[in-house]
Amino acid sequence: MAEAPQPSRIAADIDFEAEGRQAGYLRAPLSRNRSGWGIVEIPIVVVKNGRGPTVLFTGSIHGDECKGPIAVSELARTLRPEAVQGRVIMLPAVNIPAVLAGTRLSPADNRDTNRCFPGTPRGGFRERVAHDLDAVILPVVDVSVDLHTAGHSGDTALSTNMHRIAAPALMARTLAAAEAFGAPFNVVFGGVDEGAALTSAVERRGILSLGTELGGWGRVNREGVRIARRGIRNILGHVGVIEGEPDAGRQDGGAAPGTCMSPPAAAMPSPRRRAPSSRQTLPAIGCAQASRRDGCISSRTSTARRSSCAAGTTACCGCRPGPAGWRAAIPSPS
Repeated sequence: MAEAPQPSRIAADIDFEAEGRQAGYLRAPLSRNRSGWGIVEIPIVVVKNGRGPTVLFTGSIHGDECKGPIAVSELARTLRPEAVQGRVIMLPAVNIPAVLAGTRLSPADNRDTNRCFPGTPRGGFRERVAHDLDAVILPVVDVSVDLHTAGHSGDTALSTNMHRIAAPALMARTLAAAEAFGAPFNVVFGGVDEGAALTSAVERRGILSLGTELGGWGRVNREGVRIARRGIRNILGHVGVIEGEPDAGRQDGGAAPGTCMSPPAAAMPSPRRRAPSSRQTLPAIGCAQASRRDGCISSRTSTARRSSCAAGTTACCGCRPGPAGWRAAIPSPS
């Protein structure tokens, strides 16, 4: 007999079905040396009015990524129920202990929240938080936007990102949402160690999931914050939660966004085998330099990834198209 689902151990003073604006906390138990019965308070704001889609915005899954909390906190302060048709759930700083410490991992248990999904109420602190998000909040969500930067570990182009999704309709909707967000670039990828990430937890429920990478090195820059602020409001307009058309234009007048697509897993070359010499290579600037020129690939890109790109196995927006058939296999967002 299957084991009954375990209830969340995290208490909340929020009624997700109540109309109006609510601000409160998710109270997660954390026993520690100075507080045997302590709790950690994770801020949450919910704005609901009538019937419509539910959009979830999360920031600081990693504590050294600052732009998400700035943008989501500002939206939480200013969004009014009368402007909403549907529901907006805002968690500006999911990983509060890490935010206070300025670290990627939570000092409560030295775990990466974004490697703990779907979590368990019987686990450590981060696993309990992941379980509450997965079991309590995600079931009422239609669209999830998880705001990241590269933290202290590197730098990235200002971009949205998404997984390559098997369901054509959801893939098309996600591409359209990325276009509406309006970051300069959108990256479509199949990641490493992604099964325990929030994005994967969202996708397992058939929910539209969009992420961001908005710079890095632990810094806050004005352009990254501007794109985050504008992008989350664009998403609300795109799905009809607020009025108005998304403003997705680039400041330089260019089209937005360019899309980078990594190849399907089956198309990735084996690291033990040289790529066929007949493949076309990139110009002399190479993909690492192209990333600095066009912002199409993160500067954190590994040597193996850059090699595969130079071998013609990665489609980098603006650099060159990938092998025929990859882009054709992706449904148009229209």
